[in-house]
Amino acid sequence: MAVKFFGQFLVEQGIVTSDALLNAINLQDKNNLKFGEVAVAMGLVTPAEIQRAHNAQMSKDMKLGDLLVEMGFLTLVQMNDIITRQKNTHLYIGEALVQVGALTSETLQKHLDSFKADQAEYVSNAIELPVTSANGKIWETTADLTYKMITRVLGLRFRPGKCTLATTIPPGFMLAAMDMVGDVEARYIISVSYGLQKTIAKAILGEESVDDEPIEVLEDTVMEFVNVVCGNVAAKASQMGVIINIEPPVTLHPPAAGLPIPEGYTALCFPIHIEDGDTMELHLLIKE
Repeated sequence: MAVKFFGQFLVEQGIVTSDALLNAINLQDKNNLKFGEVAVAMGLVTPAEIQRAHNAQMSKDMKLGDLLVEMGFLTLVQMNDIITRQKNTHLYIGEALVQVGALTSETLQKHLDSFKADQAEYVSNAIELPVTSANGKIWETTADLTYKMITRVLGLRFRPGKCTLATTIPPGFMLAAMDMVGDVEARYIISVSYGLQKTIAKAILGEESVDDEPIEVLEDTVMEFVNVVCGNVAAKASQMGVIINIEPPVTLHPPAAGLPIPEGYTALCFPIHIEDGDTMELHLLIKE
């Protein structure tokens, strides 16, 4: 038992085949356009204007539509028209499976109910810390901004797992870290799998393939993602009256047994389940 996506659940239960799920996902990808793609298709903005707004998102905790309005590329009415079109045309994976003939409309709800029951113990509607902390709001904000940047900067669909206390930091394929100092003291660590490292590199570099890039470049893109998240955390904390300064990001190379938690620190682990099966974990080492 673990966090799953609906399609994955159906395949594991033998309800649909892997090929049927892939066909449904391909149908979704063709149908479910991103906000910027819809805006361009409607002739309201140019690709260059979308790119400028995406670049601005790196340092601003704002949705793309809100940024386009702030930058003067869209009106509020136009933004709402785009959102309405997105909602009216959105295709959920269950509906896509019905359209490709893998499920019937009559059985879809039954399987959805079974899936929700299976996932009930893993799903949380809010970020909940397993310990009480004087700066708990800061760490909840840190996780929230990580999730937002996975969507906005990396363009990935994911499901967050429940936060747990950690006794060690597992080695992972690659770990990138950034130290936070000031009114609070902590180390922000992102652990990524081999496949996800390449996915992050493609998003940060804006390239279709990074197969020829040296490992140093791939690692730099993961560190840049950490830099983007923590920069936003520092800005948001400042609005909350908490001063956080961030140090340059670094890569960590833990032993096979993982990194021990330093004395006087609490370690929080936020599992992040990427839709295509790649893995990511956010670890926060918080000085008590």
